[in-house]
Amino acid sequence: MFTKTGNSFLEPDQYAARMAHALRTELGTTHQATKTLMRWTNAKERTVKNWLAGSSGPRGDHLVALVKHSDLALVTFLGMADRPHAVTAAELPLLRQKLQAAIEGIDALLQLEVGQL
Repeated sequence: MFTKTGNSFLEPDQYAARMAHALRTELGTTHQATKTLMRWTNAKERTVKNWLAGSSGPRGDHLVALVKHSDLALVTFLGMADRPHAVTAAELPLLRQKLQAAIEGIDALLQLEVGQL
């Protein structure tokens, strides 16, 4: 029999609390949030409500489904895994979208200025 040689890097209640915070931040606490999570993960309503309450966290296939649909759940998961470079890489598409929107706004303002001359 093998002996336990180390401690877990993250307690289960910390995992549940952090994932709950991410899900509530992204989706809120309404019944619609529960339905959305049920649709994303095929989990039962009670299971999803436990996730949102932080009394348990998503496991296995549910976690995979969540990070497939939720950027914030992915960033939270990677942060708990102490993967800062992966977090940065995961945030790049959103940053690119914001930069593109800023460029389009600048271009629109420039077009207005040129039209007024």
